[in-house]
Amino acid sequence: MKIYLVSTLLLGVLIISSCKKDAEPVVEIKDADGNVYHEIKIGTQTWLLENLRTTKFRNGDAIPNVTDFTQWKNSSTAAYCNFNNDASVTAKEGRLYNWFAVTDSRGICPPGYHIPTREEWQTLRDYLGGESVAGGKMKSTGEEYWTGNTGATNESGFTGIGAGVRNTALYADQDFQHRKTLGLMWSSTGIEPPGNVNAAWYFHLQYNMAQGSLSFLEKTCGISVRCIKD
Repeated sequence: MKIYLVSTLLLGVLIISSCKKDAEPVVEIKDADGNVYHEIKIGTQTWLLENLRTTKFRNGDAIPNVTDFTQWKNSSTAAYCNFNNDASVTAKEGRLYNWFAVTDSRGICPPGYHIPTREEWQTLRDYLGGESVAGGKMKSTGEEYWTGNTGATNESGFTGIGAGVRNTALYADQDFQHRKTLGLMWSSTGIEPPGNVNAAWYFHLQYNMAQGSLSFLEKTCGISVRCIKD
């Protein structure tokens, strides 16, 4: 009887040890500020689960925080801001960056990650069923980050949010716009001549549709960033 009990106990220990060994570790990724992110695999790609919120380049250099709209609009160098210049929203929603920040050679994504190209956004969209439905599969559910939320299932786990835009294109006098109605995220791909070389491609999510689309925006606009694994 004693031998049987010892054997049973040893078997239990081996089973527990095996389970612990096989468990997937939680991967935490840190930017230059020490902010923590998590990753999610979607198809053949691995994305960060949260919008970027760093205030530094990868080498530790500060990214300028430009609060004045005129200065922001006229800038042709890297800059970031908080929506409405309110830092309290950034922990959950991330910061907004101009295109010059996301393409700066010093890099703003954590090590091992980069700004997605237009083609990498297309790959994600196509994997999720195409433009007409991909957005719904990428949007967070409920109305914490959206005012109304048509077609949102977050089936992919991407958890896209409506973090808004600092708009230097249309209605520029309004500065910050569309929080909880638009989720816009940069690509690293600019528009080539003879197109508008002052614009670049971005991915577009919207509160009232399931569509996930690619479009282009002035490089001086401030929008969100999602990083993709190298």
